[in-house]
Amino acid sequence: MLTTTEQRLTAIREWLVQHNLDALLVPHEDEYLGEYVPAHNERLHWLTGFTGSAGVAVITQDKAAIFVDGRYTVQVTKQVPSELFEYRHLINEPALDWIIDHIAAGGKVAVDPRMHNGSWLESAQAKLSKHHQLEVLNSNPIDELWLDRPSAVLSEVRLMPTKAVGQSSQEKREQIGALVAQQGADSAIITALDSICWLLNIRGLDVSRLPVLLSHAILHVNGQVEFFLDPARIPADFSSHVGPGVTVHHPEQLQAVLEKLNSKKALLDPITSNAWFKLTLQNAGAQVIAAADPCSMAKAAKNATEIAGMKACHLRDGVAMVTFLSWLDAQIAAGKLHNEAELADKLESIRRQDHTLMDLSFDTISAAGSNAAMCHYNHENQPLPGQLTMDSLYLVDSGGQYLDGTTDITRTIAIGQPSAEMIKQFTLVLKGHIGVARARFPQGTRGYQIDTLARQHLWAEGFDYDHGTGHGVGHFLSVHEGPASISKKLIDVPLVEGMVLSNEPGYYRADQFGIRIENLELVVEQPTQGDFPVLAFESITRCPIDSRNIDVNLLTRPELAWLNNYHQKVWDELNPLINDEQVTNWLREATKPLNH
Repeated sequence: MLTTTEQRLTAIREWLVQHNLDALLVPHEDEYLGEYVPAHNERLHWLTGFTGSAGVAVITQDKAAIFVDGRYTVQVTKQVPSELFEYRHLINEPALDWIIDHIAAGGKVAVDPRMHNGSWLESAQAKLSKHHQLEVLNSNPIDELWLDRPSAVLSEVRLMPTKAVGQSSQEKREQIGALVAQQGADSAIITALDSICWLLNIRGLDVSRLPVLLSHAILHVNGQVEFFLDPARIPADFSSHVGPGVTVHHPEQLQAVLEKLNSKKALLDPITSNAWFKLTLQNAGAQVIAAADPCSMAKAAKNATEIAGMKACHLRDGVAMVTFLSWLDAQIAAGKLHNEAELADKLESIRRQDHTLMDLSFDTISAAGSNAAMCHYNHENQPLPGQLTMDSLYLVDSGGQYLDGTTDITRTIAIGQPSAEMIKQFTLVLKGHIGVARARFPQGTRGYQIDTLARQHLWAEGFDYDHGTGHGVGHFLSVHEGPASISKKLIDVPLVEGMVLSNEPGYYRADQFGIRIENLELVVEQPTQGDFPVLAFESITRCPIDSRNIDVNLLTRPELAWLNNYHQKVWDELNPLINDEQVTNWLREATKPLNH
């Protein structure tokens, strides 16, 4: 058994020598290319000890390097031995550049095509082609060497009744099949796990924080689907649930079924599908049409049932949040300053009192004081969780996966008396948040056109934040749902009615404090007196924004009116659901109107 990082590294090097290869690339991703990687697919962790969510290692016969982004520069030094691996920056010095510099011309670089998307493999081949050979592997050496690999989690397949999701699977399949036909394809390979679950109206918990099943699907233009999941896992009433035209295959049959598309045109998303799919289809003689996942826009534009579910779960989630925040204020008033882990656990325990909660929607970001200056901070990656201190800010970013929807909320809380600088920065962030929340925009508007509204007040003072302003959110699916977003990136996807996106501007001052204010926004159509109706955002998150952090004099009258109106809605909708007098009193105080 290979138990140490050094033994594992040595075993990989022996494998390289044995196969006459010069280097192996090991990314964090697995074959599903999802945001979360289940424990049995954590190959980078097995090899290096690194537990972060993004990274890649390169192993040569005499060197090794691990590449991580700015979130993990401290963590990597604690988890990965420096005598075995060089530490490199994933963005500033990409792995392929390092390979070009450290491997002699003519060297053979091995990659597992299942661990990279099709676009990456093409660009890697182009980049290395002048000096190196890219060797595409049929099997992964880590899978051969990882003898104590944990078993995959085989969760229950949950059938979502049409009344819970608003549209039958058969209707969805026919609708998406027609879209595939319009693009000139015979079939579409669906590889995004949330798309498969959306299409078949099923959910699972094969992956922590993501209510999906590890599976694949092929959708034909007539609406028929070949679904790849161990038939032993399929519930008895599955076929009546999905309707006619869904064939279940064992995952081991995937390659053989793909090869039957040999004379067909197959639609494949080069971003969400791994490169093995394209190679397999091309080798079989199929014509591959590169196009976006045909489910993504339909899944993102929620129907009336999904919208009602999202609103309902946000009310229950709001009750959990205000219960937690009122408890936190009482603890601070009593002089009890907890650590970040205790606070995250307390919030989770309150959320779990709701029987419709299936999981958290991501690991809670519970960040005290200067730790909040790291915008993707995780207290579990630290030697010791940080402790609350007086006269500071506490940032908590959390959410739940409920049977009727997904939540994601960030609040920045005053612990004692925040400094004048903290209050000023919080108010600038709030002005940006309100700017997005109050936006009115024509059909066809892209997220990057909205992004400026969130940053303008920070920019005016010479500040900014290094992350997007908003991401899509699924309906009891992925908390980070494509294809739309609100960010500086020029993503050519319009915001359409029914989409749910986060609105989360922030500000981070290194080693001092961090601020983020996040609500989820539903895109709605608004009638006008003008030439056309416009789109607008309706905030669906229900939880007060901490008025102790606000300089009211920096708010305009319309901004203040928005805030007071929002707080009135929070009070009106949450108060009837609360049966604890202490929480009610706290909420009354937290939602009181502010005045100039």
